[in-house]
Amino acid sequence: MNFTLETIAFNIQSCIIAQTAGAHRIELCDNPTDGGTTPSMGFIKAAREKLQIQLFPIIRPRGGDFLYTNDEFEIIKADIKLCKDLGCDGIVIGILNADASIDKTRCSILVNMAYPMSVTFHRAFDRVINMEQALKDTIEIGCERILTSGCYPTAMEGATNLQKLILQSNDRIIIMPGSGVRAANIAEIATLTGASEFHSSARIKVNSTMNIFNDTIKENLQSVVADEEEIKMMINNLQKVNNL
Repeated sequence: MNFTLETIAFNIQSCIIAQTAGAHRIELCDNPTDGGTTPSMGFIKAAREKLQIQLFPIIRPRGGDFLYTNDEFEIIKADIKLCKDLGCDGIVIGILNADASIDKTRCSILVNMAYPMSVTFHRAFDRVINMEQALKDTIEIGCERILTSGCYPTAMEGATNLQKLILQSNDRIIIMPGSGVRAANIAEIATLTGASEFHSSARIKVNSTMNIFNDTIKENLQSVVADEEEIKMMINNLQKVNNL
């Protein structure tokens, strides 16, 4: 089986690190504390210029839930057009209805707008009330893959559901486990679920390189960056699964 590893990049440094380490695709995000929101135009443009691997910006106008107003939906559409203009390979979306079902109407509009870019439905999927119906809906929308932890907090906890989703999908859509996927468990998740694509934040915190700080502010100036060794180990461990 040919495995694919997607990693998150919250800054341009992480894009370069992930590509060097051997990641196959980048999910480009801003605001790690919100779980990822739409990156800026300047960030997307810089990433496209630096990366030869696939680039998928998340299109999420804010943190919080995935129930969007009409104004927010217009912002989402504008950002998708921008990604297409900048030459992105795909986008990552997710919109729900108030009853925790997939918003098929709006998501279908976005998939059609995005073409020929690929579309991933993100972990809004893990907030649905009916996992099996949500899978059917996402396939009908035309998404290429679903990023999911099996409707549990982590992919390891949701491994049984992930396996069910993969079997139910019957190769009509890619099920990509994400949340808590690391080098220490990626091989086990692959074996338990039968998945071929995986998503990991693969990040570490780094301290500021400022020489002088204003101590009266009392703030933590750490930032997150891709962990090159973690990414390399994940790829290595997936290759071991391939050789079994």
